[in-house]
Amino acid sequence: MQRNEFLERHHNGPMIRMPDAWDPGSAKIMQAAGAEALGTTSAGIVYTQGLPDYEGALSRDECLRVVQEMTDAVTVPISVDSEDGYGDTPEDVAETFKMMIEAGAMGGSIEDHQLTSGRELIMLEETADRVRAAREAIDRMGAPFVLTARAECFLVGYPDPLDESIRRLKLYEDASADCLYVPDVRSREQITAVLDALTKPVNILVGIKSFDIPLDELETMGVRRISTGGSIMCSILGLIRSAVGGLGAGTLDYLDNMIRHDELTKLFSGTNVSGI
Repeated sequence: MQRNEFLERHHNGPMIRMPDAWDPGSAKIMQAAGAEALGTTSAGIVYTQGLPDYEGALSRDECLRVVQEMTDAVTVPISVDSEDGYGDTPEDVAETFKMMIEAGAMGGSIEDHQLTSGRELIMLEETADRVRAAREAIDRMGAPFVLTARAECFLVGYPDPLDESIRRLKLYEDASADCLYVPDVRSREQITAVLDALTKPVNILVGIKSFDIPLDELETMGVRRISTGGSIMCSILGLIRSAVGGLGAGTLDYLDNMIRHDELTKLFSGTNVSGI
């Protein structure tokens, strides 16, 4: 997928299957393996530094540094996990989205909770103002860019997460978000309710162990994009743990999925960008 096709593909064509990368190396491997668009995972980025997620560990500058490195490394569109927009005001959010576009991103998401508030939801109208500020910044830049607005109700343990998520997403839809996202929604009934309530494209997070709906079925239901969050990175960390445990037990099972050094050399030198 060309970068300028990203917005159109949210409305037409096959569902976008978008894995989330955390550095240029993972982005190159995902593109070579067939990914036609990539997200970023803030959790994955901080995990590479041995830091926890949801503690404000990833600064805006660090996020943008990684985004710039990734957009320099691959040709597919990249959508940025910009957490709460990295700021206390709509003006801060607008500046963040301007900087993401300058770093080469073709999309970005904004969440409706703030890391500094213990993962409490931001007031509804305040979040809508932040979405509008992001949209205005995008429009001023004149770039094709997919603005994703997220309702975090399931993740923060809101008492009635489905109804509140829909209430919030409808307002974000009115605030000109291009794509709407409910992390941690899992059942067919919940996903159907979200799809029925909205008119804009919907992203579903599939990187959850208990998520058992086949991707082809999600596409048939009307989901326009799926993403993996930090799950691929977490799987790799799990492989590291298993590999080290296997060494202690006398096994080398981790070698089964190893990419050879010569393949990686070709890929990372730019001589092989597909088909690893």
